[in-house]
Amino acid sequence: MLPVIILAGGLATRLRPITAKIPKALAEVNGEPFLAHQLRLLRANGFERVVMSVAYLGEMIRDFAGDGSSFGLRIQYSFDGPSYLGTAGAIRKALPLLGDAFFSLYGDSYLPCNYSEIETRHRESGRLALMTVFKNDGLFDTSNVEFAGGEILAYDKKHRTPEMRYIDYGLGVFRAEAFQMVPDGGAADLADLYARLLRMGQLAAYEARDRFYEVGTVAGLRDTEAFLRS
Repeated sequence: MLPVIILAGGLATRLRPITAKIPKALAEVNGEPFLAHQLRLLRANGFERVVMSVAYLGEMIRDFAGDGSSFGLRIQYSFDGPSYLGTAGAIRKALPLLGDAFFSLYGDSYLPCNYSEIETRHRESGRLALMTVFKNDGLFDTSNVEFAGGEILAYDKKHRTPEMRYIDYGLGVFRAEAFQMVPDGGAADLADLYARLLRMGQLAAYEARDRFYEVGTVAGLRDTEAFLRS
């Protein structure tokens, strides 16, 4: 499997007061930090190498996960530094640790999907990137993707249309060269890069069939707890 970068540098303001003194990745889910569940899921799906992109209280994440050996993984760390780089800027900084191609995953997402099949879809597409999408119909969050015939027709997190029945699932696959469009050392958002790649015809798609779980909100955390208990 390709390596995966976990974007875990956000301030997690929607999860306050839980995250007043700990990063979101360490929020307790069924008696353990969420990150433990996430790392075990990745290992069960064949991942071996993980890069943790961290900022806010990132040292606590490093102290918990260490080198990853307790999870059967090899974990390395990339710190934003003195200023917040945003999701795309953080990946740009971590490129030396990632190689020519890699997955990206948000630090609050638990995604029970076929990672191997997604990697194959990206490779066979020949495109710079792939976005996983899920037919959400506004159920779990606000839909932001128009998807038909296996292709993304529109993607916009700010200007939604009635045709947007799908949502960005939270898992991407990239070739490193896609991030040459991102300023080195500057702040940039992954959503903007996805939109640019779509305009270029360089964004493939994969439809995930199982719903996503997340711990970015208190309600999402409770849903994730219930799912993992079951």
